[in-house]
Amino acid sequence: MEDTINKGLKKGIEYKIGRKWRSWSRRVVHQDNNCMMRIDGMEQSCWANMPPELLREVLIKLESSESEWPMRSNVINCAGVCKSWRDIMKEIVKSPELSGKITFPISVKQPGPRENVIKCFIKRNRTMQTYHLYLSLTDALADNGKLLLAARKCRQTTCNDYIISLQANEMSKGCSAYVGKLRSNFLGTKFTVFDSQLPQSGVKMMKSCSAKISGPNPVLPRVSAGNYAVAHISYEMNVLGSRGPRKMLCVMDTIPDSAIRLGGVAPTPTELPISRSELFHMLPLFRSKSNHVEDNLSTTLTSPTPGSLILKNKAPRWHEQLQCWCLNFHGRVTVASVKNFQLVASPEDGPSGPEHEKVVLQFGKVGKDVFTMDYCYPISAYQAFAICLSSFDTKIACE
Repeated sequence: MEDTINKGLKKGIEYKIGRKWRSWSRRVVHQDNNCMMRIDGMEQSCWANMPPELLREVLIKLESSESEWPMRSNVINCAGVCKSWRDIMKEIVKSPELSGKITFPISVKQPGPRENVIKCFIKRNRTMQTYHLYLSLTDALADNGKLLLAARKCRQTTCNDYIISLQANEMSKGCSAYVGKLRSNFLGTKFTVFDSQLPQSGVKMMKSCSAKISGPNPVLPRVSAGNYAVAHISYEMNVLGSRGPRKMLCVMDTIPDSAIRLGGVAPTPTELPISRSELFHMLPLFRSKSNHVEDNLSTTLTSPTPGSLILKNKAPRWHEQLQCWCLNFHGRVTVASVKNFQLVASPEDGPSGPEHEKVVLQFGKVGKDVFTMDYCYPISAYQAFAICLSSFDTKIACE
């Protein structure tokens, strides 16, 4: 019976997929109603009409057996068979907070696990000015990991932008894989993390000033992907220059300070950004030719929330024998660099507790252009990656 079920499951996946998917990062993020109708074209097939009890049992066994990448791509394939399969898979697959696994693309926007850390590494390409975030599949960094996010540096007149995408070959604000960006000031001491997804809390929408659109199929003007400020990063001026350690402070606007305490909750999105046609009705203005207008709009949409989580870098200690500043990275960092850091929660008022000693994010150098990145609850892989990108940027006033 079990062999028959496995053969039928495999046949159903091959029938729907047609050809093997390369990775979930190549899936289309934005889908309109017509696309969704084409994807759900198998809803009346024999695989969509399987008994729910039997289907759930089969998918639970598959999800538990395919626990590691690249075999975990079978879980993605099952979720793409039809709507009924997708709904069951969304219930079975737990968020990284509970499972410690990254499965669907939305997982990069969800908080990491509470008890352990998710180990990743970043590869830098100096020539192309690109940065790729990989999920570590083994302890050996020489192996190819699972690509999670990619970023490209764009130099502006008064600032630098880091465009962040789900795909390595599509890194622009207009592509479907765009998830957000990081923007720095001219001195490289202050950064703002923008998310293409509307935060669940701490956002105040403005009244729409756009004209009304009538007709069944209106022609919508081209609008840029949404940019909502979700975090701010600042580096203090270092009076010792490059000889002294950096001092950084991260204000997570959308994460409450209570999230690090026992029983605290951090926002956990369940879906990726909506399609462009729906985004047009939510944005208060049409696309402007000026990037400054867009960023001003993003700033007004996000109102500062009292009690936001504040992260600060853990102060290193001076080692007399080595004559350098040192931090304990537990073997995850092997090369000394001013970019290395560990972030812990900063107490807003009152004395610090044990929750303020836990390292939320650590980043360090292990090779010429290879860096490790380990993160945990309450920040996500996207937020951790954006914070690490700020460490790469040149800081005129600090060094």
